[in-house]
Amino acid sequence: MASSRLAFENISKQFPGVKALSEVSFDVAPGEIHALLGENGAGKSTLLRILSGVFRPTEGEVKVDGTAHHFRKPESARQAGIAMIHQELQQVPHLTVAQNMFLGHSLTRFGGVIVNRREQERRAAEALATIDPSINPGAPISSLKVAQRQVVEIARALLDRAKIIAMDEPTSSLTPSEFDRLAKIIEALAAGGVSIIYVSHKMDEVFRVCQRATVMRDGKVVGAGIDLENTASEAIIAMMVGRQLTADEHHSHATDSVSVEVRNLCTHRIRDVSFDLRNGEVLGVAGLVGSGRTELLRALAGADRVTSGIVTIDGTALALSGPRAAIAAGIGLLPEERKREGIIPGRSVVSNMALPSMSRFAKAGIINQSELRRCAEDLLKRVNLKPFQLDRQINLFSGGNQQKAIIARWLAAGSRILLFDEPTRGIDVGAKSEIYHLIEGLAAEGHSVIVVSSELPEVMRVSDRVLVMRNGAIAAELRRDEFNEETIVSHAVGTADSRGAGDQQEQPHV
Repeated sequence: MASSRLAFENISKQFPGVKALSEVSFDVAPGEIHALLGENGAGKSTLLRILSGVFRPTEGEVKVDGTAHHFRKPESARQAGIAMIHQELQQVPHLTVAQNMFLGHSLTRFGGVIVNRREQERRAAEALATIDPSINPGAPISSLKVAQRQVVEIARALLDRAKIIAMDEPTSSLTPSEFDRLAKIIEALAAGGVSIIYVSHKMDEVFRVCQRATVMRDGKVVGAGIDLENTASEAIIAMMVGRQLTADEHHSHATDSVSVEVRNLCTHRIRDVSFDLRNGEVLGVAGLVGSGRTELLRALAGADRVTSGIVTIDGTALALSGPRAAIAAGIGLLPEERKREGIIPGRSVVSNMALPSMSRFAKAGIINQSELRRCAEDLLKRVNLKPFQLDRQINLFSGGNQQKAIIARWLAAGSRILLFDEPTRGIDVGAKSEIYHLIEGLAAEGHSVIVVSSELPEVMRVSDRVLVMRNGAIAAELRRDEFNEETIVSHAVGTADSRGAGDQQEQPHV
């Protein structure tokens, strides 16, 4: 279209044995916030890599302001006014904010011999002043919170005079208040004429900030330029997954028998935490970022040192001396930082699945490969791994399928107590539904499950009870008939009358 800022015209991309994209066409107007939606594996990332010059299309062309471009490298896309903000920020931790903003094209003096740091910091400060002047361009990037580091990437795009910014899952690690701040920045950029491509699995965010959407499935566009103001989220989701997702009812499988007793548990981040967990129960843990949710699971998994308190499993006190002791006691953790703490990226899905239980498949130091493969096939079929390629590197699977492989890991290890920390972060709506069914199925088999999630609808969907944490302590315990978002939030921020020592503490930073 002549009026479009960006147009994809019949873009196809062929890899050996796989057609990743097939005749993808849609346009983005100047100053538009355009959602690019689809399940993991739909082709969104491949398309954005073509836009940013990482891949070249097999067929078709990208047009910017009506001019066709054939980007041979990322620098070519940058010069055409295109910026890419990745889900996993492309920053060097030990460099300053300004140095990261000029990464790859430093300002120099004396014939290019010396980097002009003062001028870099001055220009970086000018770019940051328009969106967040509180960020010090001379500070190490590692000293910033994730939300501030996102802002630095946006400022870097402004520094390059970008007129098209693609954002890939920009809020996967942000709190609701941080998203509100980012949304205002995005809306201000659009008001200034910058076109935004916004990739997210969070439908509430998409409908908050985007005007139109393009939906992809299996490398093809199944809906282009959809007017979000006049379209229901259920219709978008059905387009993404190719079927209607119905709202599932929660089914409790909790028994009266207690599997885990926690009494006065303390670490450097949690204090006097006490609760019981029953066989077949799904116990949710809610609270603000920094409230101690993750630290509680890490303490139970032996990853953080316990300074005092008692954890009893089936009546036997557990010495939480480290992860090995927790694994031996039947505890398995799906960590919050899946890519950093949950997998070994370059190894196969089978190898990752067997990590804590390799001794089960080895005799005299020799692994029984046939027995390992038999077990892997059974468990990975059970969790519905897609694609079912056991020798494929785990980092080549979608986030949802990586989570399935980690669940299979703990089933292989015989874990009865499963700790899920943000189990659906960064995964699509279809995979979320599968994870919810897996959690419920595990509870039905008698496993005891604790689920930590920043998404309140998720906590309420899967849980039999919810513990609300504040300042490292339990602020409230809610039965299912007491669940609602307002109640949980009021306990999390300390505006409700709630039990526990957390009532007298200062509220954490949101």
